[in-house]
Amino acid sequence: MKTEEVIKLYEKYVLNTYTRMPISLARGKGSRVWDLEQREYLDFFPGWGVSGLGHCYPKVTSSIKEQAKRLLHVSNNYYHHLQARLAKKIIELSFPGKVFFCNSGAEANEAAFKLARIYGGGKRFEIISFENSFHGRTLAAISATGQKKYQEGFAPLVPGFVCVPFNDFKAVEKAVSEKTIAIIIELIQGEGGIRIADFDFVKKLRKLCDERRMLLIVDEVQTGMGRTGKIFCYQHYGIIPDIMTLAKSLGGGLPIGAMVAREEIADLFKPGMHASTFGGSPVVCKAALAVFETIQKENLLKNCLEMGNYLRDRLAGLKEKFSFIKEIRGMGLMLALELNIPGKSIVEESAKNGLLINCTQERILRIMPAINVKKKEIDKAIRILENVLKNTSLAVESK
Repeated sequence: MKTEEVIKLYEKYVLNTYTRMPISLARGKGSRVWDLEQREYLDFFPGWGVSGLGHCYPKVTSSIKEQAKRLLHVSNNYYHHLQARLAKKIIELSFPGKVFFCNSGAEANEAAFKLARIYGGGKRFEIISFENSFHGRTLAAISATGQKKYQEGFAPLVPGFVCVPFNDFKAVEKAVSEKTIAIIIELIQGEGGIRIADFDFVKKLRKLCDERRMLLIVDEVQTGMGRTGKIFCYQHYGIIPDIMTLAKSLGGGLPIGAMVAREEIADLFKPGMHASTFGGSPVVCKAALAVFETIQKENLLKNCLEMGNYLRDRLAGLKEKFSFIKEIRGMGLMLALELNIPGKSIVEESAKNGLLINCTQERILRIMPAINVKKKEIDKAIRILENVLKNTSLAVESK
């Protein structure tokens, strides 16, 4: 089958809910993918961060194959050892508490919202979120999301969410009322343009939540699993959240989400209060355990920091050459180039030349390679991007 045939099938049978590039990927290995016509691409935005170890990492795929022969699905009315082991591993690497398993980041945030409302006892239910945030596509998740474009057409939204400017503690203080029960924050706003929470701001949020008996919910759906150079991003800030949500690279390519709640509030959920039919299935738990094992055994947090610094330096070299690059920012291997021109054509031309990256907020290029990326792969990506930027620069100058 050819890409053109696939596109025609999509046009006829698949809901048009995504802006897709005219590429049909057929296989992947590490940081490389190939389309149906066997064209090769360097993937520096693998699955929106889902493939944190790259595509089809051997330890992950072998674990999936092994478990698929034994047991694919278990109802959560029964126990199974892989879910128990995965929950233990997450808690050992984060903070004392318990884990609820689901299938996505949006579902993990939904669970967090419900747990917060239970904690509020029916009297406190409002949750503060931040402008430019992104927390998922379910109705409550877009209600929490601080971007109007994701909310348009879906009114009325779920009540009880209050949005304030990011990194503005006075705005948070002003928004807190007798109804406020929690604050939800991405420590690095991914969809919002790789905008980083100030360290002092986060510490003040933690202190405010402690003083007002509110919950601090940290959305680590994109920052978790080593993306920033620590297994979880909150560990850079010297604080511990009350609730943490995970997904994306947790499953190594398979769909899994998790809500982690600290000990003091975890048992507020009682049997029947919340559930997920497919949450924490044996196959995805086996894959997630392989992800943790790989990160630890192969010292990938160190690689993330070293390659993150190297990539940032190479991007800084591009900034010196091209005046339309406004800023480089990020942490670990979660980086962005903010431009003063639209970035869509740069993404499209990069893809034509064999490099897959992303543009968000119209002018921000997101670059998030696998955390086991190699220096030679970064060098190749920079060569491709530099050539594209040269052509872009010529086009800008000719206008």
